[in-house]
Amino acid sequence: MDNAGTVPLKDNAEGTERNGVSHAGPPRGPLAGIRVLEFAGLGPTPFSAMLLADFGADVLRVERIGHVSAAGGDERHNYLNRSRHTIGLDLKSAQGLALARDLASRADVLIEGFRPGAMERLGLGPDALCALNPRLIYARMTGWGQTGPLAHTAGHDINYLALTGGLELIGPPDRPPPPPLNFAANFGGGGMVLVAGILAALVERSTSGKGQVIDAAMIDGASLLMTQVFAWTRMGIWREGRGGNLLDGSAYFYRCYETADGRHMAVGALEPQFHALFVQALGLDPAEFADHLNPAHWEARAARIAAIFRTRTQAEWTRVFEGIDACVTPVLSPQEALTHPANLARGVHVGPPDARQPAPAPRLSRTPGAMRSMPALAGEGGVAALEQWNFDNHAIRALTEAGVLSAV
Repeated sequence: MDNAGTVPLKDNAEGTERNGVSHAGPPRGPLAGIRVLEFAGLGPTPFSAMLLADFGADVLRVERIGHVSAAGGDERHNYLNRSRHTIGLDLKSAQGLALARDLASRADVLIEGFRPGAMERLGLGPDALCALNPRLIYARMTGWGQTGPLAHTAGHDINYLALTGGLELIGPPDRPPPPPLNFAANFGGGGMVLVAGILAALVERSTSGKGQVIDAAMIDGASLLMTQVFAWTRMGIWREGRGGNLLDGSAYFYRCYETADGRHMAVGALEPQFHALFVQALGLDPAEFADHLNPAHWEARAARIAAIFRTRTQAEWTRVFEGIDACVTPVLSPQEALTHPANLARGVHVGPPDARQPAPAPRLSRTPGAMRSMPALAGEGGVAALEQWNFDNHAIRALTEAGVLSAV
């Protein structure tokens, strides 16, 4: 990989790869042959569909015909929509609903992220479609779940995380809890958990021959991510509330420090051997800090170390800790992450130079994932995709001319 962060053209037995995008025959991937029907949504549903598509599933994304993104921006760079084709479909018409049912009858997996009851009102709920296709794995993604007093209530990542107890633990005790973007509930507790459920159901179907319904909720998944905190609390090694805990920024050896140029360094020197190297690199005596797990000393030591970090720039401190196993790293911007030597060597990002984005993960030795295409606008590649799903070209053209289907 060169210094610009682009992946050079390479030839292989199945095709080529240019600038991190596979062309003319990418590796098939472990999910090759699995058909996924994705009803377009936000956040965790396109994220989970992207993961499945990166690993070779044939994912067909169904957008509302004439859909315009509420977020704005150029949808060609909505990286969550990569690696798959898309069609526009009028689900308010009888012909559009008939096509949706026909697609579901040919799918292995269906993904939807609407509020409970929305798909049922369209006649596309799990009872109807699983009766049509008993092998169908019907994956549902919501915030609060399909049942319960909040099931029909709106919410976002911050709300789901708030009710798990997790948000209360984040940030300094003298300020309101800051939202950790939308990583925890939306993508970690939502999209990742949905994919885990889909893969588990696919494995089970290989022996039973039957599909099933997956009820994935961000409140459930975000709560699941709290398992260690619940365990540590019961074990007596986590204090209630914010402050005084190992991973909440209270410990002087697990927090971020400001540097002379207003940047930051991240310190995660938890274990004794890493902690000793950390304080030694600061010009301090490790013996003086031997009781580093005692919270009584954390505040005073943090102030002392903060003053030291403010004497040099981030670049200078990065050079100080380079090659030292002290678990200290610079806090980078997303753009800086694209060109960091470790990320370049690892190939953490893929895509053309003007559209670098996170690479598929995890890495499989024989059947790796691949970024199969850049995001398409609604309808682009739709004709070819429907043909791959064994639809007659004449029928595709008739639905397109009727204004029911957008596919080119």
